[in-house]
Amino acid sequence: MAKRRGKKTARDLDPYRAREAKKYSNPIPSREYIKDLVARYGAPLMFAELAEQMDLSGEDDLEALRRRLNAMERDGQLVRNRRGAFCLVNSKDLVVGRVIGHPDGFGFLKPDEGGDDLFLSPRQMRALLHNDRAVVRVVGVDRRGRREGALVEVLEHNNHEVVGRLYREAGVGFVTPDNKRLHQDIVIPEQGLGGAEHGQMVVAEIVEQPTARSRPIGRIIEVLGDHMAPGMETDIAIRTHELPVAWPEAVEAEMAAFGAEVDEAAKEGRVDLRGLPLVTIDGADARDFDDAVYCEAKPKGWRLLVSIADVSSYVRPGTALDEEAQVRGNSVYFPDRVIPMLPEALSNGLCSLNPGVDRLCMTCELYIDRQGRITRSRFFQAVMRSHARLTYDEVAAMVVDGEPELRRHHAGLLPHLQELHALYKVLYKTRSARGAIDFDTTETRILFNAEQKVERIVPVQRNDAHRMIEECMLAANVAAAKLLQRRRLPALYRIHEGPSEQKLADLREFLAELGLRLSGGKKPAAKDYARLLDAVRGRPDAHLIQTVLLRSLAQAMYSPDNIGHFGLAYPVYTHFTSPIRRYPDLLVHRAIKHLLGGGTAEDFDYSLPRLQVLGEQCSSTERRADEATRDAMDWLKCEYMLDKVGEEFGGIITSVNSFGVFVELDQIYVDGLVHITALGNDFYHFDPVGHRLTGERSGMVYRLGDPVRVKVAAVNLDDRKIDFVLADAEAEGGKRRGRGGRRRRSKRK
Repeated sequence: MAKRRGKKTARDLDPYRAREAKKYSNPIPSREYIKDLVARYGAPLMFAELAEQMDLSGEDDLEALRRRLNAMERDGQLVRNRRGAFCLVNSKDLVVGRVIGHPDGFGFLKPDEGGDDLFLSPRQMRALLHNDRAVVRVVGVDRRGRREGALVEVLEHNNHEVVGRLYREAGVGFVTPDNKRLHQDIVIPEQGLGGAEHGQMVVAEIVEQPTARSRPIGRIIEVLGDHMAPGMETDIAIRTHELPVAWPEAVEAEMAAFGAEVDEAAKEGRVDLRGLPLVTIDGADARDFDDAVYCEAKPKGWRLLVSIADVSSYVRPGTALDEEAQVRGNSVYFPDRVIPMLPEALSNGLCSLNPGVDRLCMTCELYIDRQGRITRSRFFQAVMRSHARLTYDEVAAMVVDGEPELRRHHAGLLPHLQELHALYKVLYKTRSARGAIDFDTTETRILFNAEQKVERIVPVQRNDAHRMIEECMLAANVAAAKLLQRRRLPALYRIHEGPSEQKLADLREFLAELGLRLSGGKKPAAKDYARLLDAVRGRPDAHLIQTVLLRSLAQAMYSPDNIGHFGLAYPVYTHFTSPIRRYPDLLVHRAIKHLLGGGTAEDFDYSLPRLQVLGEQCSSTERRADEATRDAMDWLKCEYMLDKVGEEFGGIITSVNSFGVFVELDQIYVDGLVHITALGNDFYHFDPVGHRLTGERSGMVYRLGDPVRVKVAAVNLDDRKIDFVLADAEAEGGKRRGRGGRRRRSKRK
């Protein structure tokens, strides 16, 4: 189509023309302009009509437009109707989002642009699997007031390999996914069984995605082994959550260039700390040591050195090693193994601050006065040599218990360890004065026997050495964050929001029933939480109150937009001390090095938009690691309880839902469900604010934090579920008494 003289073309009218011209030698109209054009036209447009509207006729232009429209369709900005015409996706008619599956067959669409989720019926979910991206049409509101959607188009199938258990019937197999959000079994034809046997755990590749009329079809590509083989829980978690395990060839090639020892040339120009008795203090089973400490007394306080492995000297931006570290985001610690962020040659070798060998490090030097205030800080690149690899228990035995043999053996290190302990006491007081929240939670550890079966589940005991190192790391992290903020360099902060308005309202209503009050008005601070925790310590319901306080808070995350860290009561905070196992720490090291080299925000490689993406990705990989390790722990706990069906245990109610209560067993730290049907012959009302179930006739109350006695009724390893019923004495006595030994007839005033 010929262009009229003097008439402006689409390229001229596009407000983003200059941006497109920078990216392409022959730019076509931008995505924004195309969306605006379709919106102004007010009806679906065919490809030829779009080209005509934008004065595009050349073969190159038409091909570029075709590619752009395909990309916009893939990203959910446009959708193609049955006639092949392009329609605009908007929040009123068509919604783009990610599918969240439910084990019962229905699902939800989480919109990309935020807002309430849309309900997807089991019929709509036939062509979808959990984590797919789709366009749906809003078709109404269901009887529960939820917007309901109908599938328009699947934009992206995100399940290509599925781990699960194989079942074979009449020559046909099917894999039941281990991830229960994947609500459809994968059909495996005879020719796709690959020698796998009935009941084995396998990995199936989906060769045909589900449709409205057919189930997904797959083939077995890997047999993991028998259902309860040792280590199976970790193998399943790794594959279910798609954790990268193998190193790409490009990474292996780059690693081959590193030697076993630090190059002499790399040590030049650095501060030499090899004569200083820096030591690492970690758990007994730790293998990667990324922080070392040294402390000495000064007339006005202390000088503290926190030396951190200089990972950034080995993992450079743009390398395959860096790209893989970014994809992994963090190391993942399972009960039986570690999936490291960096290859072991670095994580356990060149970067690890092993004793008696030279290592490159980034050091934070802090001067702290007798009141626990940091009066001066600086960062510098150094070379160090750890003088000892100490454990938390050894250090606590020396500085707290005064164990004579250990003190003699480490006599040269003892003075600075004692100064570290003295500094810790001051810093801990400052922490309390600052109002940081100190939740008393219990972490557990799995102990295996010689056959790699669970022998015991034990609590991790924290001592003064744990807290001592924690305070040193907090101080270094704060100093790093303050430096980056002061120099206005774009960086990733570790942020933690306070309670939302709704959660705060629910929390206050719950506390009012107990005669308690959270100070701070509409914007409580961490010190208000800490003050309340101190006030209820020693009460029989202290565990209940702490649990509700903890659940009112959001999860910490990474972001370049600093809003402070609510829980730690810091106005600015970041992660600097673990670059071996956390990618955000590596980014902070790069930022500090940039400043040490005289760089500014203008010539820094990382822009705010790029850091925003990296922050979201690192937060996502952190959640992925938490979910994967939780899955493995749940499997192991179920396995541990298999031979305990019928036994009775005491426990505490840790969660209350409309369908029952979850109980954690005393001294075993295993959770299970007492279903509402097992609570007695009564109709129970669920109070989500009061975290309780109340019997309509009996007045019996089951509430978060209540002690109960239960019997193990069933253990389902596949579903990671343990079912309890009330023990006979509990069930009989329950109808006669409420919590605290009294029957409840009415709400507290």
